[in-house]
Amino acid sequence: MAKPGHSWNRRRSKKEEEEEEEEGEDPVDAMIARTGCTAQHWALQECMAEHRDWRRCQPHVQAFRDCMARQQRPRPQDPEQPQRSPPGD
Repeated sequence: MAKPGHSWNRRRSKKEEEEEEEEGEDPVDAMIARTGCTAQHWALQECMAEHRDWRRCQPHVQAFRDCMARQQRPRPQDPEQPQRSPPGD
């Protein structure tokens, strides 16, 4: 039985959390964990669960957006790694 990935309706019971762990990690949660923005994501989820209105959670939305933007910026290459030349050179 599939479970919704981002339920804002209620907190999960201990039994539901254990069942989810057995089923495997939510792919969205795994992607967010790789960015390092998990704390901001969960703060936003908690705010949405409490207020059910994204307009009231704008500080959390902005914090999550800023964190994700920092993670998506191109990073400078390691100077010890050789630069790739474009194909055809």
